[in-house]
Amino acid sequence: MKVVTSLEDADGARCVDLFVREDGSFGFKEFRRDPEDSGRWTLVGDYSGLRCSSRDEALAAAAGAIDW
Repeated sequence: MKVVTSLEDADGARCVDLFVREDGSFGFKEFRRDPEDSGRWTLVGDYSGLRCSSRDEALAAAAGAIDW
């Protein structure tokens, strides 16, 4: 799995990573970063079971699933 795009919200507290798998399918995961975690990213939304056929399709699916 290779991250192809990482998008952060305006505050830099949340991010979505779009990734491509070895089979060419795409997916995404949502993370948050909290000060009490020393700024490390924590997985909060695992959508990796969803398989999309393109980066654009994964981006659209992320936009529909994630509310920020």
